[in-house]
Amino acid sequence: MAAKVFESIGKFGLALAVAGGVVNSALYNVDAGHRAVIFDRFHGVQDIVVGEGTHFLIPWVQKPVIFDCRSQPRNIPVITGSKDLQNVNITLRILFRPVASQLPHIYTNIGQDYDERVLPSITSEILKSVVARFDAGELITQRELVSRQVSDDLTERAATFGLILDDVSLTHLTFGKEFTEAVEAKQVAQQEAETARFVVEKAEQQKVAAIISAEGDAKAAELIANSLATAGDGLIELRKLEAAEDIAYQLSRSRNVTYLPVGQTVPLKLP
Repeated sequence: MAAKVFESIGKFGLALAVAGGVVNSALYNVDAGHRAVIFDRFHGVQDIVVGEGTHFLIPWVQKPVIFDCRSQPRNIPVITGSKDLQNVNITLRILFRPVASQLPHIYTNIGQDYDERVLPSITSEILKSVVARFDAGELITQRELVSRQVSDDLTERAATFGLILDDVSLTHLTFGKEFTEAVEAKQVAQQEAETARFVVEKAEQQKVAAIISAEGDAKAAELIANSLATAGDGLIELRKLEAAEDIAYQLSRSRNVTYLPVGQTVPLKLP
């Protein structure tokens, strides 16, 4: 009797384990920000896109293919040429995500690694097309315009593959060694030219100041000559008296001066 009971319990447990395995294989989860495409062994890829949550499928017949639909960053370096045939090294940073409704088409025609297959090729194509419209100097001075044109053209091109570009930006822009050296030499020449211009302007200002000073001296001499012609030697005597008065005042303030009155042979030092 006990053997039959244990046998029944074993069969029940086995049936329960099989049933649990079947139920577990019939369930799958889609995490937040993800979508699922169902591949059916008999009908191929279904057109239905499954959203977030836990869902059922037919075990061994259907298989879920999970896609991340959140924005993902990618840096793509490209070497191309400008309008004036200068080598340009550009790195483009892209934030991309697939269009959820087009996931069955993307999986069928491109695959799960759609970013590896699509983004490098279309980015290189668009960058070479846009950069070829600008000279090397314009790529520096009109960088915002270049970035906007690359973003517009690349967004339009990516949409044909079912991709959305949330952001496109130029993060790195350098030129060949020859062009860099030429730019540095030009900057040095401009600085030297500015220095030379400053020296010339300074000399011109000094020249103007010397002319003004000479004109002032000539005018003063003319005025003195006119005064002498008018007042005779009286003006000279007046200037002598004023000078003597000033000298006497300065000497009177010095402690090292000794006064000797007229007719006295003994020095008299005043306090």
